[in-house]
Amino acid sequence: MSDPQQPFTLVPGAAGSPVLLHVPHGSRRIPRHVRRGITLDDAALERELDHITDAHTAELAAAAARAVPVAPWRFVNNLSRLVVDPERFPDDREEMLAVGMGAVYTRTTHREPLRPPETDSTRLLGAYFHPYADAMTEAVEARIAAAGRAVIIDVHSYPTEPLPYELHGTGPRPPVCLGTDPFHTPPELLAAAESAFGDRVGHGAVGHDTPFAGTYVPLRHYGTDRRVTALMIEIRRDTYMTEPGGPAGPGLDTLAKALAELVGSS
Repeated sequence: MSDPQQPFTLVPGAAGSPVLLHVPHGSRRIPRHVRRGITLDDAALERELDHITDAHTAELAAAAARAVPVAPWRFVNNLSRLVVDPERFPDDREEMLAVGMGAVYTRTTHREPLRPPETDSTRLLGAYFHPYADAMTEAVEARIAAAGRAVIIDVHSYPTEPLPYELHGTGPRPPVCLGTDPFHTPPELLAAAESAFGDRVGHGAVGHDTPFAGTYVPLRHYGTDRRVTALMIEIRRDTYMTEPGGPAGPGLDTLAKALAELVGSS
């Protein structure tokens, strides 16, 4: 079981499974000492969490894991991405720095101040970002040791209408976006996802790398280790929940079945 009091949780799956479902943005939890460094009042913070949180993605991953005979492993972030965003580059390689949303956000989804400009991100990176990255790296290496390979399936969601922070928000917003990496996403993994989600959501409903592109791979393996394959699943929120920040609907079950099919074929 996931312990929400811990910053992140590795939920064991089958010993021989290569699959690691990664859920980095599904939590709203912010520790009190981190909250004190955020300038929004409580109401504004709740609104921001509605917009920025990939709501119900942890439940989606858990439902998919229960539906397959060989259960995947799950790595779940129990903290909000407003604490740190574990999927950003922690340095100048990160393009989202342009809108104040690098590994430590200083701006909101609407490009308004989130933290004071003099905020020192070093402490947050040391306390949260680097331990998360290390644990995720270890989880991937454990899958390689057990199965000879690791398959990271990155589980996300995104709003139906673009938010001001998006750098590439003018393109298509399909019900399901598959984010790929030219090194780590082999054609067979992409095809399996197209089939799994296309069969249940609609084959015309699955897009590639729009409005979000790429996928998460630990930096130790990124661009060098072909034993690590990866794919990002971005689900448009109106397909399974009430926006913003509302309850899940029946679409969640359909998507869980599609994700389970992908896991089973990986």
